Amino acid sequence: MAKIDGVRFLNDQFKKALILEHPDPSLDDYLRAQGIEPERLPDAVVQQPEAVIERLKEGQHDLIFKRSRFLVDERVLQASENLAAVILCCIGDDSVDKEACAREGVMVMNDPISNARSVVELVFGEMICLARRVFQANEAAHRHVWTKDNRKRYELQGKTIAIIGLGNIGKQVAQMAEKFGMQVYFYDNREVAREVGRTLGWTACRTLTEAFRVADFVTVHVSAEDHRGRSNRNLITYEHFAQLGAERGPNSPRIFINAARGFIHKPEDLIRAVQEGHVQAAAVDVYPSEPASKDDTWHNPYAGIPEIVCTPHIGAATQEAQPRIAAYVAGTAHLFNKYGTVRDTVFGPGQVIGVEAEPPYWVLSVVHSDARGTKKAISDAIYEAGASNLQSSHRDFSRYGFAYEVSAIDKPLSQEQLMRIVETARRISGDPTAIRAIRQFYVPANGTDF
Repeated sequence: MAKIDGVRFLNDQFKKALILEHPDPSLDDYLRAQGIEPERLPDAVVQQPEAVIERLKEGQHDLIFKRSRFLVDERVLQASENLAAVILCCIGDDSVDKEACAREGVMVMNDPISNARSVVELVFGEMICLARRVFQANEAAHRHVWTKDNRKRYELQGKTIAIIGLGNIGKQVAQMAEKFGMQVYFYDNREVAREVGRTLGWTACRTLTEAFRVADFVTVHVSAEDHRGRSNRNLITYEHFAQLGAERGPNSPRIFINAARGFIHKPEDLIRAVQEGHVQAAAVDVYPSEPASKDDTWHNPYAGIPEIVCTPHIGAATQEAQPRIAAYVAGTAHLFNKYGTVRDTVFGPGQVIGVEAEPPYWVLSVVHSDARGTKKAISDAIYEAGASNLQSSHRDFSRYGFAYEVSAIDKPLSQEQLMRIVETARRISGDPTAIRAIRQFYVPANGTDF
């Protein structure tokens, strides 16, 4: 459909998806099975934002699927009036202007699950290789030097690990650490996460400094922002690194791993801690600045520091993870397309917003401001249209000033009645952007699931 008076009136069923940054090819087949035609843009085009914007204007796509590099800003969002959602084929959401998405009525969803195993295995592979000095032994052997000894070579069993961030990946790291016979500590500023960790038998640290002091190994698994929307930039400082293993004595491996975000700490802080001996070895898979493609020029801030092992953001780059991600985000699109259900929105992680009424029914979904009276305008319009609200689900995202509401109703509203929602919401709330997006469609009794 199109924007009418600044409001997105979205297609009843999605027709087109623009795919950027090479998610697994199986995604295309999943989308076609849903009746959505995928269009992939080559890297040469994706590296030119103006070209992507132009393609969106021409194609008027309903969905964007992308990984972690291309920046989705207001101009990208406004290029397609049909755009209903940006679906991230990854966990990280810092490549999307979420405030602009909220203003435009475009939902943003990610995949917080599918790459976890790959990241966890990389972390433990690096822990073992660093603890046993495998990289140094390999380099020496290639120079025909025999370095067999037990100096600074350690087992994981009996050591302590401190996990910074007890989300989905952090919990899996903790569970695997237990299998290696390690003692698990963690730091997370969310009360629910602390309660979950303690229930599972792990020890919560009150501060980051405490987490570093009690640990032989520290591994970081936090998002770009914490649950209150505060940036995690420079969360870890030189002062934290300087405390690594302080309570573990001189025979601690003192190993640090970052497979989360490159800006969690300054490279110079980690380098200094390594050079001064506070951190014996480290592995980083993420960097403050990363190239858009492997052909771009890139400066590694850790180059020339042999104690810091560097990998090119390959935590989720496995043959197994990428197809899992494709299947998962295709499922997310299916739920959104066929039922109006929103899962894994980055605006409210862990929430599912949807209805479970018995088909057949009509779905009315609205993205609106959280101004007082806006929700009432929707309910009143349904009532005045003579429709029954069979079931509804609503979530406010107060930090971003908007809400998502989905209702199962027994008959559709006319275009005039839908416009009345817009007019009434604006009048009651005093907010000219009270309604950002509206979608209405039918769920048949014999509908098939994806």
